Amino acid sequence: MALVTNKKVHFDYEVLETFEAGISLLGNEVKSVRNGQATLAGGHISIRGNEAFLLQVHIPPYQVKNTSPDYDPDRPRKLLLNAKEIRQISRQLENRGLTLVPISLYNKGRNIKCEVALVRGKKKFNKRESLKKRDVNRELQREFKR
Repeated sequence: MALVTNKKVHFDYEVLETFEAGISLLGNEVKSVRNGQATLAGGHISIRGNEAFLLQVHIPPYQVKNTSPDYDPDRPRKLLLNAKEIRQISRQLENRGLTLVPISLYNKGRNIKCEVALVRGKKKFNKRESLKKRDVNRELQREFKR
């Protein structure tokens, strides 16, 4: 069960491959994510050296009054991936037009995991096509209910 999802990913991008990554969070950030307060919209992943970082993801403090004054809710967070996975991803990112984006944050046991996807941006006509498919499927489901 996903705690936080990025709903625009499947509309804006064509998902090519997904990965599961651990994420390095502070204690109050974990509580905030479990409450579903994080925002993945606009987030992306950058690979620097042999490390992956989650950028532009907003995780507000769990209790605002108990948070230290130097806390940054938009700080870069380290993703925990194997070196083999990072090498594979960085080779694929060298291809033109590919991006790495977060899809969801979820619990796996006691840990918070991030589902990461290697994606290619959709063109405007592809987005219209997916809207039409969604509408047709919705109409078919309505007809089957009757």
